[in-house]
Amino acid sequence: MHTGLRRWLLAATLILGSPMIAQAADQINGGMLRVGDQRQGARGILEASGLLKDLPYKIEWSDFPAAQPLGEALHAGAIDVGGLGDAPFIFALAAGAKAHVVSVSQTQSEGLAIVANSNSPLIDVASLKGHRIATTRGSIGHFLVLVALQKAGLKTSDVQLIFLNPSDAKAALATGAVDAWSTWDPYVAIAQLHDHAKVITNAVGLKDSFTYQAATDDAIARKRAILADYLQRLAQAQRWALNHPELVAQAQARITGLPPEVLTYVYKRAQLHPVAIDAKVIQSQQHTAAVYANAGVITQALDVSPSFDTSFKLK
Repeated sequence: MHTGLRRWLLAATLILGSPMIAQAADQINGGMLRVGDQRQGARGILEASGLLKDLPYKIEWSDFPAAQPLGEALHAGAIDVGGLGDAPFIFALAAGAKAHVVSVSQTQSEGLAIVANSNSPLIDVASLKGHRIATTRGSIGHFLVLVALQKAGLKTSDVQLIFLNPSDAKAALATGAVDAWSTWDPYVAIAQLHDHAKVITNAVGLKDSFTYQAATDDAIARKRAILADYLQRLAQAQRWALNHPELVAQAQARITGLPPEVLTYVYKRAQLHPVAIDAKVIQSQQHTAAVYANAGVITQALDVSPSFDTSFKLK
């Protein structure tokens, strides 16, 4: 049995007694967890680290090109848990998703950027005025555009935002249908390494880069033991991946077909690692909600504090 699961079951024994242990064991053995992923990021890390071997339950994977459709799947109850950025989780909450953040990871901000073609006359955020910027509505790319424009003294109305999914945005930039693209890794890395795109700005100094695992309230209630074990495995895999980016890249390349050198570049600069749900995380999320509300991306002010579930303690 996995170490994290043993600890969870031991804690349950001490607090609730043996009936809870039997219930948790029954839930895990032969159970199933429906997991939403983006470009097989979580699955690649788990497979490379070997932490998907000998699972006592099944995982049904659903892969998404961006966080917005993953958030919609959470809202619809089509998945139990999924990984998405802090900004798209706000978008999902505003749409009425009955879900909570159950774990948080932090990454470096260079992998979130506004890019343009190498021959573009654009040189900085100020030069974006009057130009067309592609991004995915409600994504961390959308958030980056808003805060970058604000810092440069520009309004959203000073640019033309065109909302596209990543594959369509990539094509639009290549053909000149848009002038810039605000996106995230691995798309930023592909643009830089394969398309020789230039970075107009990245999120360094503009955004704390937190990513979430968010679970439906139903999964938290009915699949708690499985969910706890999955989160523990993912946290352990992220720590392992810090020292093995090439192995993670090879595993994810086999799953996704993306170039291994791009994925190695992504993991080396990301430095993705689990962190506690603390006041800094919640404050950062509250700021994101305020930015979206002020820009009219969501129609109401949100208090994000109740959307975090701190009961899943990761070792």
